Amino acid sequence: MNLILMGLPGAGKGTQAEKIVEKYQIPHISTGDMFRSAIKEGTDLGKKAKSFMDQGALVPDEVTIGIVRERLSKADCEKGFLLDGFPRTIAQAEALENLLSELNAPLQYVIHVDVPQEKLVDRLTGRRICPECGATYHVIFNPPKVEGKCDHDGATLIQREDDRAETVSKRLEVNIEQTQPLLDFYQDKGYLVTVDGDRDIDVVFEAIDKKLQTLS
Repeated sequence: MNLILMGLPGAGKGTQAEKIVEKYQIPHISTGDMFRSAIKEGTDLGKKAKSFMDQGALVPDEVTIGIVRERLSKADCEKGFLLDGFPRTIAQAEALENLLSELNAPLQYVIHVDVPQEKLVDRLTGRRICPECGATYHVIFNPPKVEGKCDHDGATLIQREDDRAETVSKRLEVNIEQTQPLLDFYQDKGYLVTVDGDRDIDVVFEAIDKKLQTLS
């Protein structure tokens, strides 16, 4: 089961990723995790990525796709994977297509969790994050058991700077501009599955799961 998960900030992509990974026992692979792992392991590509990141520069596509190749070649990806945060451009999507062909691991679905922009503004400004474990909550839709405290470790929840109202709308507009060409690309390829994310978390997962069961 080889999947890509897409969605604008606040669409609930992370929550759905957790549910997919738990049920289907495939690794959740994010760009950030891949970079951190490659750097920690001291691979040649990890060292190259670090040199760009230390300068505050974007990691070139050829380095990024190399790190993706290393990660997808690991044993835990034999039964599939869930890619999150990659690709971000058409060039990366085309490189990924070639890589997956070489690995004999063709892409099956690109799951797009779709939520109207105005709803995302409400979601993002109410989001709270645990600075210790990274768990996400929402003051209305998914509050912690104890107000302001993480259910898992009791840490005080924080609001990220880019979740503040004045930055949210601009952030969403930039993301829409970047994401739409990719959605069009995967629509043309026949991979795209768009799911209405403006519903209860479990209902959204049921819709995703129904589609994934066709691959089982």
